[in-house]
Amino acid sequence: MQNVTLVRIDLGKHTFHLHAQDRHGKAVFRKKMSRKQLVEFFATFQTCVVVMEACAGAHRMARKLTEFGHQIKLISPQFVRPFVKGNKNDFVDAEAICEAASRPSMRFVTPKTEAQQTLSALHRVRESLVRDRVKAVNQMHGFLLEFGISLPIGNAVITRLPAVLAQHALPPRLIAILERLHTHFKYLSEQIAEIDKEMGRQLGDDELGQRLLTIPGVGPITASVLVSELGDGKQYDCSRDFAASVGLVPRQYSTGGKANLLGISKRGDKNLRRLLVQGARSYMRRLDKKSGRLADWVRSMLTRRHPNVVACALANKVARTAWALATRNTKFEAGLATMPA
Repeated sequence: MQNVTLVRIDLGKHTFHLHAQDRHGKAVFRKKMSRKQLVEFFATFQTCVVVMEACAGAHRMARKLTEFGHQIKLISPQFVRPFVKGNKNDFVDAEAICEAASRPSMRFVTPKTEAQQTLSALHRVRESLVRDRVKAVNQMHGFLLEFGISLPIGNAVITRLPAVLAQHALPPRLIAILERLHTHFKYLSEQIAEIDKEMGRQLGDDELGQRLLTIPGVGPITASVLVSELGDGKQYDCSRDFAASVGLVPRQYSTGGKANLLGISKRGDKNLRRLLVQGARSYMRRLDKKSGRLADWVRSMLTRRHPNVVACALANKVARTAWALATRNTKFEAGLATMPA
């Protein structure tokens, strides 16, 4: 096994399948191991390049194997699929990863740190709580509408639901159901508020997060997501690469030497893209109170483009600015706002 240069791991919940190749691309061995056996194997194995799909457990395993001196590469599963030959099984998947990793033009995913993974988990929990709260509010609106009670849009009226119920003659059982939903709504709101406070405390201790907050249209939640997803930003060659990874650049369908650019690609993290676009819209709503080169650029764009197009363009600019701040260790200055290279 001294000539092994590349090892691919097909990750699983309990079992892991290994496929090793030498520098000529010839298969050296295939192994099936448990999680404990895998760690023990690489702890004593010669240093080599280890490749995995960027899926569940990959980032933690990448950090563990890095401690043993191995070079870790993570590949997005969509780039591995074209290299699967014949029928699909775990060993064939492992071989396909080796084939994909050996391509000189292959793009890899940077392993996340523990802090980034923890922050990302916190955001996913918050998103789940927000969805549950919206569902509870919609149910209360729907149940009341069936009994002829139409409430205004928003959560403000839900907070004073007991007073609203007291004004109408409703079946006691329906009132009990609505009160139960109202209690659930208050619990979800409390949990979301606690998570927001936790994010604020984490941003207060994060130097990059504080610099990202100086960008117009970037609030605590957006800055927190950028910290967890962007990191130091050095995994991207330029700011446009980061904007493309979020799906804020035109989708291209060109042929015959004729360039055809469509709408934004909407690839990558849709939550981060949504936050950036919402932040851009928030900035545009207060544009009359803004000044500087960025505000002038937005006003100029609004004279010749639809507001939806301008919002996506501004979100693209914010994403590229965030990359520049992360990689160059700088702060945003409104008077010097230009498109990063």
